[in-house]
Amino acid sequence: MSVKAKKHLGQHFLIDESIAKNIADALKGNGYKHILEIGPGMGVLTKYLLQKKSKLTVMELDRESVAYLHETFPLEHIKLDTTKKHFEIIEGDFLKKNIQEVFNKEQVAIIGNFPYNISTQIVFKAIENREFVPEFAGMFQKEVAKRIAEKEGSKVYGILSVLTQAFFDVEYLFTVPPAVFDPPPKVDSGVIRFTRKENYTLPVDEKLFFRVVKTAFNQRRKMLRSSLKSFNLSDTLKADPIFTKRPEQLSVTAFILLTQKIAAHGI
Repeated sequence: MSVKAKKHLGQHFLIDESIAKNIADALKGNGYKHILEIGPGMGVLTKYLLQKKSKLTVMELDRESVAYLHETFPLEHIKLDTTKKHFEIIEGDFLKKNIQEVFNKEQVAIIGNFPYNISTQIVFKAIENREFVPEFAGMFQKEVAKRIAEKEGSKVYGILSVLTQAFFDVEYLFTVPPAVFDPPPKVDSGVIRFTRKENYTLPVDEKLFFRVVKTAFNQRRKMLRSSLKSFNLSDTLKADPIFTKRPEQLSVTAFILLTQKIAAHGI
């Protein structure tokens, strides 16, 4: 693809092969037969993902990128042997696709160099489909990656941290500098891996849990008895020591306990 074409796509393309391989290797390959790469662009990750045993599907919204992928990875040249069972290119928007239908409700790992502007939406969609997503890895803006992986007690620990870590174990793997992209972005990137927890169901109403977490962090500087006042907490409930804490002080387990306490009072 020409430089002109790359600029037309308005994307930052990874040009360091060793980093591309390291990102692809972030997937451990346990518990699934399918890999979905989101936004493959010029296929820098694709070539390494094709070396894995799982069936690879790439999903790309941009038509020029789709055409480039077909030229670069013609299906007739990809051997359907034990190491390269199958390869499929889908033109479409991941955020609008029903991945349960695409993969017939089979387990699928998700990976990609995610566009910064929709990366959190991709994470939330993976959370929504966690029953079918045992593993998820990719590159984000470093600030976002750190926020997802951070533990309680940090200023960047927030809604995304809690809601992700409620269902996945998250590991921050490595930082990627701007110089390895064409054109280089203005910020560092970070690669993280999500591994679905063995028990990925909550012992509390999920909608209430999400509501409690989001409401608490909407006023993160306040104690919970103030930030959660919209729940009409009783004086007895507000007297519980947990309500004297601020949201960034609570672990995921503590947020589950908090939600159970609120639910027990009929909220």
